Amino acid sequence: MIRRKFSTDNVQKYYFHVQSYKSPAPSFPHSGLNPMDLLTDIFRQAGLRRRLLDQRHLRDATALQFPCDRSMGLHIVTQGQVYVHAPTLPRPQCLEAGDIAVMARGCLHSVSTHPDLQAVRTVALAHGWPVESVQAGSPMPQSSLISGAYQFWHHPVHPFFDEMPNWLVLRQSDGPYPSAMAHSMELLQQELALRELGSETLVYGLLDVIFVLLMREMLRRQGEAPACWSHAVQDALVGKAVQALHEDCARAWTLDSLAQHAGLSRTSLAERFRESMGNTPLNYLRTVRMQKAMAALSESERSLEQIAQEVGYTDAFSFSKVFKRTVGVAPRDFRRQDTQDKALQWRIG
Repeated sequence: MIRRKFSTDNVQKYYFHVQSYKSPAPSFPHSGLNPMDLLTDIFRQAGLRRRLLDQRHLRDATALQFPCDRSMGLHIVTQGQVYVHAPTLPRPQCLEAGDIAVMARGCLHSVSTHPDLQAVRTVALAHGWPVESVQAGSPMPQSSLISGAYQFWHHPVHPFFDEMPNWLVLRQSDGPYPSAMAHSMELLQQELALRELGSETLVYGLLDVIFVLLMREMLRRQGEAPACWSHAVQDALVGKAVQALHEDCARAWTLDSLAQHAGLSRTSLAERFRESMGNTPLNYLRTVRMQKAMAALSESERSLEQIAQEVGYTDAFSFSKVFKRTVGVAPRDFRRQDTQDKALQWRIG
């Protein structure tokens, strides 16, 4: 059981989806905040969708598979002990009740009740595993976990996603979680157990709270590393320039105009950007533009000319060249594949 004494600042480990509810709308609509909430904008432009959520109870020698190559996700252990198996982990990770595993870079992985998958008798896809409630008087499951996924239709190009570790595991034994995290986890478990009127709305809201708190913790830890996006936005002046590029990527920015906006000289901005992010301001602007273009191609039927102008290009030809160089496919091919992907009735990853 998750107890109220949870009060931690360290909670990281992955768990992933369990299908029960589907949310048709984007999980991260435009925040409308001023100044712009950079993290919310990155999630929104990347097309992050909350796709799967529920609680699963595992009996002896059972494993659930999570095919999540295009997802971020989390697993919260609420009872017993489980093991996370993934090609991006050096060894199976043991999680106890109260631990959290965050998968920041998607991959096919399994969660089992045994450290050796060869010893598992039952292996099933998570989305096909029944969602059962534990009735009074019935045998208690060996382990229980809540899993949630935030899914991409396409691999994002923003550096935030490339810089994240494959997995982040937060253990209750390392110390109490922050009160917001602890209370949200407790309420989430209660709502999934009771499933009363309005539970779906509450469940998704609580999942979002937990997910964003975990992303903040990952950003905090990653920001201690040199030359990365998480580190750069902690520099007040570089962060001001980054925010300007997000707020108005269609503007014909030059190094001079961006430096003036940030309150730096041209040379100082270029040096601080390179030292803190490992990139140049105009290369970063191109990435922001292409991520926004991917969202526009996916979510609208606007012409290439319109989208090109929305992201700062004078014509579709020059836009298409940069898009293909950055994303790997031409805009028309990207939109065609996007339409085919969305026609799938159900998918993970």
